[in-house]
Amino acid sequence: MSPMRDDRLRLLDILDSIAQIEQQSAKGREAFFQDPLIQVWMRHHLLIIGEAAAGLSREMRERNPEVSWRAAIAMRNI
Repeated sequence: MSPMRDDRLRLLDILDSIAQIEQQSAKGREAFFQDPLIQVWMRHHLLIIGEAAAGLSREMRERNPEVSWRAAIAMRNI
C-alpha cells in the first residue's frame, strides 16, 4: 500500500476485506478445507486487513481503543 493512503482509505480496505471474507465464509467450513483457492483468498484478505491496520495513524488507533489493533495487525503474519 502506498504511504500516501489516508486512514479513510485504509479503513475502506479493511471493510472490503471483511466483506470478502464473509462472502467466502458463507460457503461453509467444508468448502474452505476442500478448495485451496478459497484458502488463498482468505489469507490474502487477512493480509490486507493486517497491512491496512498497521498503516493507520496512531491517532486513529488511539481514538478507537475498543478495536484490538494489535490482533488485526498480527493477521498479516499467518
